[in-house]
Amino acid sequence: MKQLTKAEEEVMQILWDLGEANVASILDKMPEPKPAYNTVSTIVRILETKEFVDYKKEGRGHIYFPKVKKETYSSASMNKMVNDYFNGSFKSMVSFFVKKKDMSVTELEAILKEINKDT
Repeated sequence: MKQLTKAEEEVMQILWDLGEANVASILDKMPEPKPAYNTVSTIVRILETKEFVDYKKEGRGHIYFPKVKKETYSSASMNKMVNDYFNGSFKSMVSFFVKKKDMSVTELEAILKEINKDT
């Protein structure tokens, strides 16, 4: 799966939240300072080229919607990060974050309960 730039990911986050939107609605949800309308329109077209979004015609405009689920992209991104930075080891990744965040035993136990709940 292709990686998204920061700007592309920001637009995708908005589309995932909204479900579908035109460029003006996407722009409306962006934080200040807002980019130009044409910039957002270009990003959406790039996302369409990368096959992350599709559109349907509505009047003279387009309504865009995600083709890729957020969970699918999140999973691929996490796998890429684990492979690129932790030699494919989730254990190394978790260990890294535990050490960096100075996680407590209680927090670790809560994470383990969450993991065990899903298995």
